[in-house]
Amino acid sequence: INPNSEITRHGQALLMNINAAKGLQDVLKSNLGPKGTLKMLVSGAGDIKLTKDGNVLLHEMQIQNATASMIARVGTAQDDITGDGTTSNVLLIGELLKQCERYLSEGVHPRILIEGIEFAKTKASEALEFVKIAKDFSGAVDKELLLSVARTSLATKVHDELATLLTEIVVDAVLTIRRTGQPIDLFMVEIMHMVHRMDTETKLIKGIVMDHGARHPDMKKRAENCYILTCNVSFEYEKSEVNSQFFWSSADQREKLVDAERMFTDDKVRKVIELKRQVCSGENKDKNFVVINQKGIDPPSLDMFAKEGIIALRRAKRRNMERLTLACGGVAVNSVDDLTPDVLGFAGLVYEHILGEDKYTFVEGVKNPFSCTILVKGPNKHTIAQIKDAVRDGLRAVKNALEDNSVIPGAGAFEVAASTHIIKTLSQCPGKAKFGAHAFADALLIVPKVLAENSGYDTQETILKLQDEHQKGHVVGVDLATGDVLDPEQAGILDNYRVKRQMLNAAPMLAIQLLLVDEVIRAGKNVGKKDGP
Repeated sequence: INPNSEITRHGQALLMNINAAKGLQDVLKSNLGPKGTLKMLVSGAGDIKLTKDGNVLLHEMQIQNATASMIARVGTAQDDITGDGTTSNVLLIGELLKQCERYLSEGVHPRILIEGIEFAKTKASEALEFVKIAKDFSGAVDKELLLSVARTSLATKVHDELATLLTEIVVDAVLTIRRTGQPIDLFMVEIMHMVHRMDTETKLIKGIVMDHGARHPDMKKRAENCYILTCNVSFEYEKSEVNSQFFWSSADQREKLVDAERMFTDDKVRKVIELKRQVCSGENKDKNFVVINQKGIDPPSLDMFAKEGIIALRRAKRRNMERLTLACGGVAVNSVDDLTPDVLGFAGLVYEHILGEDKYTFVEGVKNPFSCTILVKGPNKHTIAQIKDAVRDGLRAVKNALEDNSVIPGAGAFEVAASTHIIKTLSQCPGKAKFGAHAFADALLIVPKVLAENSGYDTQETILKLQDEHQKGHVVGVDLATGDVLDPEQAGILDNYRVKRQMLNAAPMLAIQLLLVDEVIRAGKNVGKKDGP
């Protein structure tokens, strides 16, 4: 071993890991639940971020300790997989190690504790199946239930008024893009932001918002009843791919060359104009025509479109091309040959909104959209960042509920139910392993304890009330308004099934690994480097 490396032996290594977990737990403890406090993160450049989203905190905080960094990774992995439960996960790992420390100091071997934790984990998973509320979303959707799931997730991220507004938005967004028999693709929900007005003016647009506008001054800024052609065709002069030269002896010959080069692009523009004349004639002559192109459109082509009354947008993002066909209908075309009216989509209203130097194009009034846009508004950057993080979590919560076909009572009800179930079945656990199971049962109570503590209530009193009700067979949680008990299902406080399942798998797994660490060898400063002269 390198003489410069730092070695932490058995007892110290375990203590170091437990202290790191407890330290991270103390940092995140105050953020849990709707009554949790905010953290203010200031970057080296002076950028400010106000948040209580555990995932954002763990990503943004610079964690030096190796063990704390590992726990943070488990928390952020939980968010990547399920979209929620980051703070709960970190709290459970910290509390489990804290409870185990009690028994370790009395001389119980970590391996025996681990047997008990494994047993308790199985029993907690059984409790999860008992308390879950099964719902079938394959037919008619229980929108009220989805609103409750979304509100539970969002209330822990933003203030009440905004959480209520965003709840409706995220549920409607997911139901818009949902198609029976197909997985839900949340990328079909565009999240666009404008630094404009108040955060409570965030809204759902059943259509598309693009962050650029038409590039010609004569094009209309607002058009109703529009046919929409989405295409990926280059309407600009292109140089030849081979190195070619052209010699002329008179100005006329040069003019002919320029005309011939231009004709190649103009012919493509004329084909689009012909299609416009075909569909916007007779009884449809009052309808408009919009071209949204992924590639470029040069000024002469824009001029031809403008003279014909066509609104043309160039260099649209690729992801918007997918969303446009889902929102407006029609087909995205890669060539202007054989254009037919069948490839066109339709929108009731297309208009341009100018905000400072930025232009936004709104495509609204679409029939049967399978794509939509959440337009996030806020007075400054950190408000918008906070809303975007909340919206992302809210969308995931609704999607999870639809895919799980079940939900879990929230407000700490599941954790108390699982803890009670473990204690009841302790007789099935052999010998000293009971200590490990007991530690896990006590650790689960950290969630209702912290919820009560963050709301300003006595934790012991609240936990005893909850345990008494659970002994009688009632599944109840903490009422944060009174500090009493409440039925989470009736109050509409519902969590995702997969979030709790993931938490029960990930947290004990890492805690077990940390308990088994008996030596920490930290690389010395000169490892891999030759000493100087």
